[in-house]
Amino acid sequence: MESNKRSNFSGSIGFVLAAAGSAVGLGNIWRFPYLAAKDGGGLFLVTYVILALTFGFTLLTTEIAIGRKTAQSPLTAYGKLHKSWGWIGVLACLIPMIILPYYSAIGGWILKYLAAFCTDATATVADGYFTGFITAQWSPIIWFLVFLAATTGVVYMGVNSGIERMSKIMMPILLVLIMGIAGFSLTLSHTDANGVTRTGLEGLAIYVIPNLEGVTFGKFISILMDAMGQLFYSISVAMGIMIAYGSYVKKETNLVKSVNQIEFFDTLVAFLAGLMIVPAVYTFMGTEGMAAGPSLMFVSLPKVFDAMGGIGTIVGIAFFVMVAFAALTSSISLMEAVVSSFMDKLHLPRKAAVLSVAAITAVLGLVVCLGYNVLYFELTLPNGSVGQVLDVMDYVSNFVMMPVVAIATCILVGWVVKPQAVIGEVTHGGIHFGREKLYVVMVKFITPAMLALLLLQSLGLFL
Repeated sequence: MESNKRSNFSGSIGFVLAAAGSAVGLGNIWRFPYLAAKDGGGLFLVTYVILALTFGFTLLTTEIAIGRKTAQSPLTAYGKLHKSWGWIGVLACLIPMIILPYYSAIGGWILKYLAAFCTDATATVADGYFTGFITAQWSPIIWFLVFLAATTGVVYMGVNSGIERMSKIMMPILLVLIMGIAGFSLTLSHTDANGVTRTGLEGLAIYVIPNLEGVTFGKFISILMDAMGQLFYSISVAMGIMIAYGSYVKKETNLVKSVNQIEFFDTLVAFLAGLMIVPAVYTFMGTEGMAAGPSLMFVSLPKVFDAMGGIGTIVGIAFFVMVAFAALTSSISLMEAVVSSFMDKLHLPRKAAVLSVAAITAVLGLVVCLGYNVLYFELTLPNGSVGQVLDVMDYVSNFVMMPVVAIATCILVGWVVKPQAVIGEVTHGGIHFGREKLYVVMVKFITPAMLALLLLQSLGLFL
């Protein structure tokens, strides 16, 4: 029956929360605050918001509309839109299949830290704790499998009973936790060994007030690329997710309103993540602590929580519960993108498709975990960074394949099937599309040009 009757979200609220849950992932939690602190605070925020309302809106609208118009998964939707462009769907399906294993491995790290904060929070502060954990042979694998099992269980239950129901539970809790921690961060004050006192409100100023010192044209272009790169995968586009979720949206759902709500949720949580992390890290570690990058969540923040005293353990537990929820909602959407593709292309029932994807993910995830010990190597990537298995998978999927899929999607919609193919779906039922003219200009000209620059930057050919 599953192959004959497609599942649907029960209403727009379920769809918006599921889509927002997908968008609100680990990138919002650690990467957004780090980039905001690095790129002039408020200047980065303003750039990000403008891009969200133009660049992000264009890609989000396009993918959701393609999904609902074709009622197909990413693997088959592009071919149904135009038979000669089905190859985009193959890439769009491969991307989440590459991301899901290493994302689940990181999800396992989060669960490990949550467990550590519940038992012995002080242990996480020790130098080398994080490195010792990820380089161990069995512990990362066990936590990875626990996280994968949680993801598989939700997707196994289906669109309504699994994805939609869990999104309605987890997203409100996530928002309450992140707002609570953000508010607490602003009340902090700390005097270091040199007698220098810093406060959360000073950290807030660094975060939200534009810092134009030393900003040249080249520096601004760099900030623009950072903001676009952050937005690119924080709204879950070019990885098949929004096409899959769009295919479950009922025809009577107002897509204009839904896209606006998803944009709002994603931008709000990204901003609150910065409000939660930047003031706290600045208070206890100064501006140097905010330059930690990816290690911010696993190395810097545990030290910040420890410096808070007894309340720090409670805040740390709340933080890692919140991050675990954010990671889980995103991993669920990654798995669903592939599962829906298996169901549509191979005509598998949901349960068989879920178990097949989980098995593939388990094998690839083991390779990711072993990439820090048995299979360890270092490779210099075209963008100049040095990494091993996880970093290579992240680079190939996020920095190469995703821009290619997004550029190809813009060309297909903008010049081959024409923007009206998407506009007609968005305005179905007489819905007013207020940003229609902006959409046409963005999808035909500006978005593909910006994506091309982003791709060139990732390949080390620009900036």
